Amino acid sequence: MNVTDFGWVVLGAPLVGTLLIALGWRALPGRSAGWLGSASIGVSFLASLAMLTKLVDRPEESRALVGTAYTYLETAGFRADLSILVDPLSVFMCLVVSGVSFLIHLYSISYMTSDQGFARFFAYLNFFVFSMLLLILAANFVLLIVGWAFVGAASYLLISFWYRRGTATAAGIKAFVINVIGDVGLVIGAFLLFDATGALDYASIFEAAPEVFAENDGKLVAACLMILVGAFAKSAQLPLHTWLPDAMEGPTPVSALIHAATMVTAGVYLIARCHPLFELAPTAADVGAILGTATLIFAASVALVVTDLKRVIAYSTMSQIGYMVLGVSVGAYGAGLFHLMTHAFFKALLFMGAGSVIGALGGIQSLDRMGGFRKALPFTFVTFTIGALALASFPLFSGFFSKDEILAYALERGGLYAVLGVVGYIAAVLTAFYAGRMVFRVFLGAPVPEAAELEKGHMAHGSHANPATGEEEDTDVGFPGAEHHIAEREWPMKAAMAPLALLAVVAGALGIPGVTDTLEHFLEPTFEGSRFADVHPSTSGEWVGLAVGGAVAIIGLSAAYRYFMGDPQARQATRERFAGVHRVLINKWYFDEIFDGAIVRPVAAFGRFGRTVVESTIVQGVLVGGTVGLVRAGTSLARSIQTGELRSYAALLLVGVSGLILYFLIVSS
Repeated sequence: MNVTDFGWVVLGAPLVGTLLIALGWRALPGRSAGWLGSASIGVSFLASLAMLTKLVDRPEESRALVGTAYTYLETAGFRADLSILVDPLSVFMCLVVSGVSFLIHLYSISYMTSDQGFARFFAYLNFFVFSMLLLILAANFVLLIVGWAFVGAASYLLISFWYRRGTATAAGIKAFVINVIGDVGLVIGAFLLFDATGALDYASIFEAAPEVFAENDGKLVAACLMILVGAFAKSAQLPLHTWLPDAMEGPTPVSALIHAATMVTAGVYLIARCHPLFELAPTAADVGAILGTATLIFAASVALVVTDLKRVIAYSTMSQIGYMVLGVSVGAYGAGLFHLMTHAFFKALLFMGAGSVIGALGGIQSLDRMGGFRKALPFTFVTFTIGALALASFPLFSGFFSKDEILAYALERGGLYAVLGVVGYIAAVLTAFYAGRMVFRVFLGAPVPEAAELEKGHMAHGSHANPATGEEEDTDVGFPGAEHHIAEREWPMKAAMAPLALLAVVAGALGIPGVTDTLEHFLEPTFEGSRFADVHPSTSGEWVGLAVGGAVAIIGLSAAYRYFMGDPQARQATRERFAGVHRVLINKWYFDEIFDGAIVRPVAAFGRFGRTVVESTIVQGVLVGGTVGLVRAGTSLARSIQTGELRSYAALLLVGVSGLILYFLIVSS
């Protein structure tokens, strides 16, 4: 088999898993749907490894191969093929997506085992991974848009998986609508590129772009901005970010899948894939860098005060994606993708750990109800802490090397980018603080009753309720299952979390300044034509950046320890002193309220006006009803004069003739 053959296997395995589970779920006993779904993603990961092996055996100049299944459309010199692109970037993404997704599937087998929609969940999960792999492997914008739309549809299915929970369905609709906005932007961007180049496949567009576009050409800038709309909607960057915290209404494995390896990283991949266009349109690239930086500082600030554990991790995802967007927008492609990889490891780990804690609490997600789980959940405590330290960029953990490489690159470019890098360091302090906040509030301190009972061997189940509203729920299909599960008692959950914890510690070894550059070297063929290929901070500069980043992480974690492990009354006094700031942050800078007042309510009012006034009154009442009334009046008049009496007809004839004579007399005079 050649490289592209393995690419088709990567793409086909989760699709086959989706179809087998969706069509044969009645015949699948017990948890076999979960094992089948996990196996299909495992096959995809193994095929990705085979692609990697085959690709590195080829010369660097021939590491971009296109495999075509068939020609979808060919007319007037234009072709749209069902084709995949296998190059270092797509292979890297396939490895990350399939590898982390396999572990999330494995974790889900235990986590979702009592849910009535168990088989349906894995069918959706496989479809989600297939959709993500489709947009990664697409060799043209046509297939990219298909995969892009499929990911949006799959996210809706998974976020609103518990469809009898009103908050879940509302969150699914919100995610779907915002992602459709991104889809429209991506389609418009692709159309503008097609209109200028006459092509939709990447190779042809990138080759033609320097010939048909001048630098910062208005049409190209518009196309790139539309691509950014698609990327920002999918990756939850300002201002298209509000769907992501609400997406926590889905099951915890869904949160891990969306935030770690799929969906939110799609925007970063798209910017990296289209880097030749953004380098020709630096204005659009600067917009991406600025909004990415704005997102990372905004999300980090909100994560300081949010009390829902999953939402804290969600805001951390938005912030970390902001770092990646900053990286790929300023030309630090290797650094941005390096952070994408390390983030996938520690973010999946954090969500899995959160799921274990939530299971121990019987479904409760509030930090205010957590504490003292260190002894009750020792495995979860160790792995979650590893994830938090990697998130905080604590020295020698994976995030320490990947995040600070982005900031060092931004500082190296100087000017605006240096300012953005400084903002990134400020956000890093906040990141370390809220990472410590999660660990200290969940695992240290006095044990809550559930933790104390778990230390004695008793799991908390309690009443089943919506964690967002407190509304009581049953455990039938469309609601969460009756049982809760923790990693300490479920080996599939442990088997998924342990490799991620190891990778969160050691993955940074792929990019130690002056020692290793494995990942960047592997990705070089994809970005060899970049005008920023030779822009690198010096080794000494990178180590200085690492020293600053390490100090920042230690300062943030130390401040969190002192604040949350200190006097509770001092915390309350601080909150009261900065009540205004706290109010802004706890309300997420009022973005939802602004959008509701500026967009949602006016559009809804316009819709009501159209329904009640235009449709009911004008169309139905005047146009339809008025016409019907005129016809009825005319027919009634016609019926009234059809008496059947000769003298009546003669009288009408006489009246008509008299009227004609009178008319001609008046006209002639």
